[in-house]
Amino acid sequence: MVKNSIKILIFILIATVAGAYSAVALPVSASMEELVPGKRDSLRQAKRELRAQEKVSKKVTFETFEQNYAKAMRYYEKQQYLSAASLFEELYPISLGTPRADTILYLFAHSYYMNKDYAMAAFHFRDYVRRYPNSDRTADAFYYCISAIYESSADYYLDQSNTEYAIEQIKTYLQAYPDNTHIEECNRMLDELRLKLARKDLEALKLYYNTDHFEACQIAAKNFFVEYSYSPLMPEAIYYLVLNNYEYARKSVARKQEERYKACLEACRKMELEFPDSKYAKETSKIAAEVTKQLEKIQHKTN
Repeated sequence: MVKNSIKILIFILIATVAGAYSAVALPVSASMEELVPGKRDSLRQAKRELRAQEKVSKKVTFETFEQNYAKAMRYYEKQQYLSAASLFEELYPISLGTPRADTILYLFAHSYYMNKDYAMAAFHFRDYVRRYPNSDRTADAFYYCISAIYESSADYYLDQSNTEYAIEQIKTYLQAYPDNTHIEECNRMLDELRLKLARKDLEALKLYYNTDHFEACQIAAKNFFVEYSYSPLMPEAIYYLVLNNYEYARKSVARKQEERYKACLEACRKMELEFPDSKYAKETSKIAAEVTKQLEKIQHKTN
């Protein structure tokens, strides 16, 4: 009995010591990575491979085409255009040669348009018109293309290459589709784009005047009258020509003044005949009266 009790006590003592040693050597929080040398690197590599496999599994393939097409359409219908464009871009190369190709390219371009990425929208709508000239969507694609180019037109004081290109493309569209439903909108875009070009040329004309480049101002005005005779900026252009010609004559040597005052008077009459109700007409009328006096003085001296 005593021997058995002693054995039990010895067993309890050994178990207690072993437990204490385990608590010190192997804390409960220790992970497998900490216990096995090199295990941490192996687990990290495994995680990287798993992420790579997941990425590959999400990539659009022939096998996942229908699934991703449905997903792209959901994005598009929910107006999540950036996500839709990203998926359509992957779907399009796979769809080539199938009945869905033109739909995907059209929606791809339209997603960019709705996301206001007009440069990309114009590029892909232009591509659509080139690839699918006989599609039911071709006319609309062409319209969205010119609209995107119009939206990309820079402010008048910047380079106007895109503005000129937009005007050219709108004219081409109107010739190709004379009975389209966007005629009113196309004419509005043309008017705004032309006004932008006119404003740029007018500002150049004014700059010549303000820097005393009188002859350059006259040439710029002459070109403006030919190019923008319809423009609402015409009265302002005539006004600055009047100012320019008056200053040019006033600062000229005596033998050149008569000729240059007459040029100023001619510009004043242009305003009087073409834009008598302009806000500039009253001022040019005053200048005309002053110029007439100066011409009378010159003629009196000559006689």
